[in-house]
Amino acid sequence: MRAFLASTLLLSLLSSPLQAHRLEIRSLEFEVAGHRAFILEADSPAPGKPWVWYAPTLKRHPDPSHTWYFKRLLAKGVSVAGCDVGEVRGSPRSIQDFNRFHDEMIKRGYSDKPVLLGQSRGGLMMLSWAVNNPGKVSAFAGIYPVCNLESWPLVRDQKSTLKDYGMDLEELRASLKRFNPTENLAALAEHEVPMFMVHGDSDGVVPLKDNSALIEDRYSKLDGPVTVKVIPGKGHAVVDEFFKCGEMIAFLLASALAE
Repeated sequence: MRAFLASTLLLSLLSSPLQAHRLEIRSLEFEVAGHRAFILEADSPAPGKPWVWYAPTLKRHPDPSHTWYFKRLLAKGVSVAGCDVGEVRGSPRSIQDFNRFHDEMIKRGYSDKPVLLGQSRGGLMMLSWAVNNPGKVSAFAGIYPVCNLESWPLVRDQKSTLKDYGMDLEELRASLKRFNPTENLAALAEHEVPMFMVHGDSDGVVPLKDNSALIEDRYSKLDGPVTVKVIPGKGHAVVDEFFKCGEMIAFLLASALAE
């Protein structure tokens, strides 16, 4: 009986509005297939219950640096949500986990075509999901996003990346055309999914030319709508140019409210 009551209490807590430990905004926190998820619910949702899907959702993300964006989205009726599936790098397993989260959001009445917002390594999480689900994406936005599996993951985190994919380096390199978002943009272009990225030209962690600039070049050649705002002299930093970007919030709102 005690075990039942304890489990019931835990379920109630996980499904109830909680004060998020990461943000100054109340959130609904719950689980999806064992993964922690959150929703910042707009008080007056816009028609169709639009939402922005943020990644990476981890123990420390999102955090107060995102408040400027999130408060403006919520004020216009756009909710924000995310799901912590761990430090993943676009692997097939992570795509399945994100599919379950997307299904759960639809069950909760939210739009089936969220706007994806990926920051740093979250860019690879969101863009990998997008190329596998091109008809379920309103738009893709990135804050110095990792877009290229050959860039940050294989250069700086090779061991974990190979573990995620269950391959050795030779096997993964031979499979890049299958897994790398940079090689699989055509379906997103066919669906005319707009992209907007803000990226510093001095980013030594996620180099502009190997990520956002590469996506811009390849996506534009496919006639996909894409814009990259380059911030001169800035790197991988939490500064206003990235986290209080007027063009970014305008893009997020226009894309979310377009449906």
